[in-house]
Amino acid sequence: MEFFDSHSHYNDEKFDEDREEIIKQTYENNITKFICAGYNLNSSKFGLEIANKYDYIYTISGISPNDVPESLEEIDFLIEEIEEIIKSDINKKILAIGEIGLDYYWNKENKQIQKEMFTKQIQLANKYSLPIVIHTREATRDTIEILKENKVNNTGVFHCCPLNRELIKEGLSLGYYISFAGPITFKNSKNAEEIVKMVPLEKMLIETDSPYLAPEPKRGSRNNSINVKYIAEKIANFKGISLEEVASNTYKNAMNAFNI
Repeated sequence: MEFFDSHSHYNDEKFDEDREEIIKQTYENNITKFICAGYNLNSSKFGLEIANKYDYIYTISGISPNDVPESLEEIDFLIEEIEEIIKSDINKKILAIGEIGLDYYWNKENKQIQKEMFTKQIQLANKYSLPIVIHTREATRDTIEILKENKVNNTGVFHCCPLNRELIKEGLSLGYYISFAGPITFKNSKNAEEIVKMVPLEKMLIETDSPYLAPEPKRGSRNNSINVKYIAEKIANFKGISLEEVASNTYKNAMNAFNI
């Protein structure tokens, strides 16, 4: 039984002391494919560097809503820099533009800049026929509105998707995959079972968002891709199916979502 962790951050400084060892342990624990996600220029460059070292690691490149510039004038520069990273990808390890989107939880004062950055990166994704990986927090309506107004040719994934009925419904109707992470295992996630049951197995991915959001029973520790099994187990429990069925379907879905 193999697992695909569709979103992790081995380019994060929290892995600086033991990155190679953790990656080795992950593969040995049957996490045979995973994506190292970029969120700003440096992490996007480092993510590609890591992906190029391992056959089973891929990456995505982009500017997250929590890393947007302070002014609209700087956006074009960052878009050009992300495009240069894409052009440098001779091994075709960059699977999507991401993580990108809107975050009104951490940043309420720069909504217009976030929207502009999101839209420009959608255009970049379409230019290179790539899907997108979406980060959205407390910005459901604006996120959906932008996606409806700016068609993404290869759709993509709602990463660590908030447990929000409207977002799930709209995301599925637009053809996106829904990726679940540690929060569905948290004891205070009271609607997790209902939300998971809303998502057809053929549109579902699993992820860890390592080193963040460690699932129960590892909550509070540094997360890593080995823990993706706990998310798969929780989904199997909610849907009343086997762990093997969750693992095989989410693996196949990730391959399809990212055109591997």
